[in-house]
Amino acid sequence: MLDLAVAVSDPSVVLHQYRLVETHAWWLGTFGAHQFLAEHRLRQWVPAHPELEWVLDRELTGARTWLTGSAEGATADGFDPRDVAPTDRFRARYGEFDSQRVEPASCAVRRRPPRGSWQSPTTGFFERLPRDPHALLAELRADNRGSWFTPFAAAVTALRTGLVPAELRAAFYRALTGLPGVTVAEHVYTIDGHECLALVHDVGRTRTELMIDPEHGQFAGERDTLRADSRCGLRAGAVISSTAVTVSVTDGP
Repeated sequence: MLDLAVAVSDPSVVLHQYRLVETHAWWLGTFGAHQFLAEHRLRQWVPAHPELEWVLDRELTGARTWLTGSAEGATADGFDPRDVAPTDRFRARYGEFDSQRVEPASCAVRRRPPRGSWQSPTTGFFERLPRDPHALLAELRADNRGSWFTPFAAAVTALRTGLVPAELRAAFYRALTGLPGVTVAEHVYTIDGHECLALVHDVGRTRTELMIDPEHGQFAGERDTLRADSRCGLRAGAVISSTAVTVSVTDGP
């Protein structure tokens, strides 16, 4: 386990403010024999009190890069770009946008916050995780034994929320260096051109780069690259996911 020299800090958020997590992403989409990267932009406002209403803007810019097939062929086969992902402004308590629960104002029932998990991390889930890197690594390994959802993937899922507190982020970064196949790379750039330090997991089906902002130790993005040819026609070396993430503080959506 390496002793990474990464400075971590969090912006101060007062009671009326929100943490704004912005994600610029190129994510893989598939339609029959046609595979493409589509450009997404997400902005999520997280209130200082997580039980208040969270706000999420999801936008598809319309930009696409075709990896197999073509735009013309996909259109002829009935491809509808609106089916790639839901876009709009969404509001939900505790950030539960998937459930989209709507309760009348007159029936404002006080619900408990979601407990959270590695697959669906929450601020409450982060509070329960150990801050000791060795203990955190042991928990990552014990809870995530799958071939797809590995300890490294679980950590990335947590960190990409932009809500992992500084002390826990530092523990994550150090813990991950204790996994086989993880190395540290400097001068790695996000899709927005921001220079980062990266933890590189070069094992299994994909090579994953977890990018870290060197100034605040905040999660800054990720990139997934195929390590071998896929059964659906993508060649080794193809980038199938790339993101840039920034975290700031604002007074509201």
